[in-house]
Amino acid sequence: MTRSAPSAPAATALYDIPGPLTRRRHFLYGIAASVVILGLIGWAVHLLVDTGQFEGRKWAPFEYKGIQELLLRGLGNTLKAFAYAAVLSLALGALLAVGRLSAHRPPRLVSTVLVEFFRAMPVLVMIFFVFVALKVQPLPALVTGLALYNGSVLAEVFRTGINSVDRGQREAAYALGLRKTQVTAHVLAPQAVRAMMPTIISQLVVALKDTSLGYLITYEEFLHAGKLIASNLDYDLPFIPVVMVISPIYIGMCMLLSWFATWVAKRQRRSPRTEAVGVAPADPGTLLPGAQ
Repeated sequence: MTRSAPSAPAATALYDIPGPLTRRRHFLYGIAASVVILGLIGWAVHLLVDTGQFEGRKWAPFEYKGIQELLLRGLGNTLKAFAYAAVLSLALGALLAVGRLSAHRPPRLVSTVLVEFFRAMPVLVMIFFVFVALKVQPLPALVTGLALYNGSVLAEVFRTGINSVDRGQREAAYALGLRKTQVTAHVLAPQAVRAMMPTIISQLVVALKDTSLGYLITYEEFLHAGKLIASNLDYDLPFIPVVMVISPIYIGMCMLLSWFATWVAKRQRRSPRTEAVGVAPADPGTLLPGAQ
């Protein structure tokens, strides 16, 4: 006698399937929430129109080639600072994670102190310290502050990911005669990185947004370019139009990184190395290979 696979509702064990009344109530809640959100959006648009934020004179700066080049140059500087900070953060995070996982007390203690210190320090304070106290140029100061903070956070991500790998794999690798370095590099680290990839990329999104702190130390990044345009008295201080141009670009870059994290996670789940090979069911009376 064969048993059919349980349907989706029957397989649910963590919560009760909502009934007709609950589904209707949730539908009404959704409609009410949508009406409120649309009302808030309409109110915001009304305020912008009422204060003349869509008038042509406030959007006139974006028609000039010099303004467009200023924005593109600021965007390029933002991406450059992010690229440097991302690479250095990953390298520093890996180095500190290795130190925290060391079997020797001195490197483990030093790495722990550095991680806890840089995680507790505000990013802006570190950037200002490097820029003012050490008299470093704006770009290296910004990259250094971002790398120190995000590298210390990524160190904890790497350490947690390596410790989360099944203990049996570690013991099996040691049983094969591998040294600790080989076990970490060839067995634990690859699995930890694959598991932690969405978290790693999410932290890189934080680093991308924090590049906007560069305008406080006169680094000519994207936000700094927008500030120069918004403070232009010739165009009646087009602050809101500048925000409406710059914000979607920042949001788009962050969403692109988040989408990449989701894509990586889905690709790992679809990897042929982690999927079982489908086998067609045998006909009744068919002997298995090797059976007598």
